[in-house]
Amino acid sequence: MKRMVIDTRGVKNNLQAIKDRVGGAAIYAVLTGDARGAGLLEMAELLHSCGVTRFAVSEPGEAKSLRKAGLVEEEILMLRSTVDRAELEQLMDLNVVCSIGSAEAGMALNALAESRSTVAEAHVQVDMGMGYGGMVLSEPDKIISLFQNLQNVAISGIYTHFQSTASRKRAAAQMGDFLQVVQEVQRAGFETGMVHAAGSYAALRYDFARLDAVRVGSALLGRCQRAKDDGLQKLGYCEASIEDIRWLPAGHTVGYEAPVRLKKPVRAATLAVGYQNGLGVAVPRATGLLAVLRRWRGKEQPIIRVGNQRVKVLGRVGAMETIVDVTGLKCAPGDLAQLELDPLFAKGMGRVYR
Repeated sequence: MKRMVIDTRGVKNNLQAIKDRVGGAAIYAVLTGDARGAGLLEMAELLHSCGVTRFAVSEPGEAKSLRKAGLVEEEILMLRSTVDRAELEQLMDLNVVCSIGSAEAGMALNALAESRSTVAEAHVQVDMGMGYGGMVLSEPDKIISLFQNLQNVAISGIYTHFQSTASRKRAAAQMGDFLQVVQEVQRAGFETGMVHAAGSYAALRYDFARLDAVRVGSALLGRCQRAKDDGLQKLGYCEASIEDIRWLPAGHTVGYEAPVRLKKPVRAATLAVGYQNGLGVAVPRATGLLAVLRRWRGKEQPIIRVGNQRVKVLGRVGAMETIVDVTGLKCAPGDLAQLELDPLFAKGMGRVYR
């Protein structure tokens, strides 16, 4: 047995910590990637029960699931610009706020709305230099032309995403560039609506980045780049039963490619969780020479506990199984172990909210 566990009280704590940080800024709960592995519908329903009414997705199917689940009146923002007619039709049917990241996307949405004799709602996406999508920052005239020429599109917002938030000075410079474009649109006589730029890290760290709204996803699970005293809890862990326990003699090897040879007899427990399930594959956030050396030498092991005691992984994490040293611990097959596992990478297991 193995399952991903999400702490309901922890999510509520993190949401409140975010609210405390961002003040009056509106909150878009970003639910992309199945709510970062925490479950699209489970997370949306929990957040909605806590008063969240704005959500952001990256696929029409995600928006459809939210609407079918009863989130009918809530705002859903599509964070990806598209010219695909089938996608645009679905987004309009679902009353989703579209993103316009190019003149072509704007014209495609406008043409569809015109053919339906209706008006579509959209936010303009501005590219801060990441290159993934959005109107080019250095061409404000083209951004203004969207407000001028899309007669069947109600532009209710404009947003961007920081290329880098590691440096406060650099983030502030990017914000200045973005706000300059916003001001040029306003000087041309147009209302920009909801102005937003901050993702999880910037929302928590930089007061100047919060503007009218913030977009938070990883912060809801406490798995963003952390800010000092942010009040977040790190959420999500794998709960797995011990499949078997056996004694391995001194001299026995454990693992593959670079197996470990045991120097003394070890009581070894088998957990049916491996790298195919996401164990040990999360991108490490530690930096610096020491962190690199630890990864190179294979010493950066996942945190696993049996009872309340941390146990050592023997050898490397396997594809389907992981062997841990439970010598001296009172445990038996069927007992539960807790494994540090980011929900984003979790595969092949159920999920439960507690």
